[in-house]
Amino acid sequence: MKVIKRDGTTVDFDSSKIIVAIQKANAAVEESERVDNASIEMIAKYVEDRHNDRLLVENIQDMVERQLMNLGKFSLAKAYIIYRYTRALVRKSNTTDESILSLIRNSNKDVMEENSNKNAVMASTQRDLIAGEVSKDLTRRIILPEKISRAHDAGILHFHDADYFIQPIFNCCLINLGDMLDNGTAMHGKMIESPKSFQVACTVMTQIIASVASSQYGGQSVDISHLGKYLRRSKDKFRGKLLKETQGKIPDDVLEKILDGRVKDELASGVQTIQYQINTLMTTNGQSPFVTLFLNLDKDDEYIEENAMIIEEILRQRLEGIKNEAGVAVTPAFPKLVYVLDEHNCLRGGKYDYLTHLAVKCSIKRMYPDYISAKKMRETYAGNVFSPMGCRSFLSAWKDETGKYKFEGRFNQGVVSLNLPQIGIIAKGNEDTFWKLLDERLELCHEALMVRHRALMGIKSDVSPIHWQHGAIARLAKGETIDKLLEGGYSTLSLGYIGLYEMTKVMKGVSQTAPEGEEFACRVMKYLRAACDRWNEESHLGFALYGTPAESLCYRFARIDKEQFGDIKDVTDKGYYTNSYHVDVREEIDAFSKFSFESQFQKISSGGAISYVEIPNMRKNPTAIEDIVRFIYDNIQYAEFNTKSDYCQVCGFDGEIIINDNLEWECPQCHNKDQGKMNVTRRTCGYLGENFWNVGKTKEIKSRVLHL
Repeated sequence: MKVIKRDGTTVDFDSSKIIVAIQKANAAVEESERVDNASIEMIAKYVEDRHNDRLLVENIQDMVERQLMNLGKFSLAKAYIIYRYTRALVRKSNTTDESILSLIRNSNKDVMEENSNKNAVMASTQRDLIAGEVSKDLTRRIILPEKISRAHDAGILHFHDADYFIQPIFNCCLINLGDMLDNGTAMHGKMIESPKSFQVACTVMTQIIASVASSQYGGQSVDISHLGKYLRRSKDKFRGKLLKETQGKIPDDVLEKILDGRVKDELASGVQTIQYQINTLMTTNGQSPFVTLFLNLDKDDEYIEENAMIIEEILRQRLEGIKNEAGVAVTPAFPKLVYVLDEHNCLRGGKYDYLTHLAVKCSIKRMYPDYISAKKMRETYAGNVFSPMGCRSFLSAWKDETGKYKFEGRFNQGVVSLNLPQIGIIAKGNEDTFWKLLDERLELCHEALMVRHRALMGIKSDVSPIHWQHGAIARLAKGETIDKLLEGGYSTLSLGYIGLYEMTKVMKGVSQTAPEGEEFACRVMKYLRAACDRWNEESHLGFALYGTPAESLCYRFARIDKEQFGDIKDVTDKGYYTNSYHVDVREEIDAFSKFSFESQFQKISSGGAISYVEIPNMRKNPTAIEDIVRFIYDNIQYAEFNTKSDYCQVCGFDGEIIINDNLEWECPQCHNKDQGKMNVTRRTCGYLGENFWNVGKTKEIKSRVLHL
């Protein structure tokens, strides 16, 4: 029997809910007016025996009331009616008032710090955040099953992006940029034809990025190799004009020199358009578009030389930085860059090694790009190399009806993450308890992910024409549903996880780098992956195991568990949990060993995984960074460097901001002490607690962006 809930969703009939409701009404009346457990069971059985295919939840409650009255328990029936009324008031009550008012007062720290890409003080951003608070409230009270809401509140799992869940939108995607540029697209009812030049192609690309970002909540990625043909078009157009203007009166070498200059100007202008448009546009989400540029040279691409030029210019401009309002060149947050290492550029004498040398310089100064090993990626994804989505999740290998692999134009429906340390804490080292509890919580995650899936079913393409009708993902007809794109593995549903290190520590007493810990951690990871594979077989959907790169969630889970279980050494006492499968930042492990160890988990976590190493003095040893880049190519699929990136916005000093004897940040060049006019970044543990100075000989400060 199916029950239709108040929000219109359909669930299986559960007699225990009737029993609980009557028991609560029982407790509110005199003992003489109560019914015994046998009578309660009889009423629940009476409803169950109706054998209706579908019942409204209100119909069930009416039946219960009538049965109580038939038993002569009128006071109890009244108490049950009051219970129903009270529950209705709870469902309808608005719990967002204080969160919204505190947001406007700039005192809602949780919301203001949740997304570092948003300036929560700005009115335009606040508008989005206010809408997000309303969405969270409606999601928690009305849309989500109560057990999922309670599991989220208890830190058992995390239902991501509840601030957008009431809308018919999804998480992240790979834009099918090639199709949109080659075949044209449309925005706001206006046709945009295929560009005739590189500069126009760059402009159109940024317009697409902004439009896409406004109709989804996660990141997006674009493969810049689609721009190569448009750079050649510009070159051919310039050549034609030059030949016409000169009428063969200048030597070929002079003509080629002039032509080369014009192409370079066009290239620089086009890339500058991308960089400045992305950093100055604001989407309806109240932030710059969350976009990643995928920098990959395919040896079989006929435009490989043009694409090499584009990658070089992108890296050069990122290295240069972008000027802030004070006129100082700083590191822009977007676009994020992902650079692919292959045989021809892995620093072993390849033709395009010069690009990788430039990428390393860029990493040293600007912390980007991240690196993907084409060699290791092909091993995991059936010989394919493709971009992660903007949120660093990966699609699974999928073939279209012609048998060709397809990645662009696909997307992620949403994420639910599991708190692994909490399971270990409750199990107290008992594996039988651990696996039983893990099974229960995986089923909760599965149910929560299915809520995400069902929320998108039946959505029509009209809700976001740029995605569904004009090529970013598909070219569906107006009024057509997106259902076929939600099934068969075309899009993914991500099971995230936090704290493999802490889980192993509490279960085995050692880190996952110790032999006993490694064996247990691998078993757990494989078990999570097997659950996703099983769900795929049962539902023919696209569940994937995803190493959630959600730093704020690391603190949320740890905070909840500390409040419930107190300080547990190396687990809750740190104030944070370690991201996904990562080795804890406090362990003494060199970069090569860390990447080697973590690579085994990336293969299992194929729905998304990135590893990083902390290198405090990259500028002083660029050769060592190149050694690590070579190592990445042979040993790990996806990696990045974390380091310091300091600069003073007053004088432009680009070095290490110091802490003076008065325990203040100070620029060593102009002696500026205004923290608002300098950037001091320490990408280490991402501590989110209060700043403090320790009471020892060492000067120590912790904040959201640094850890010394």
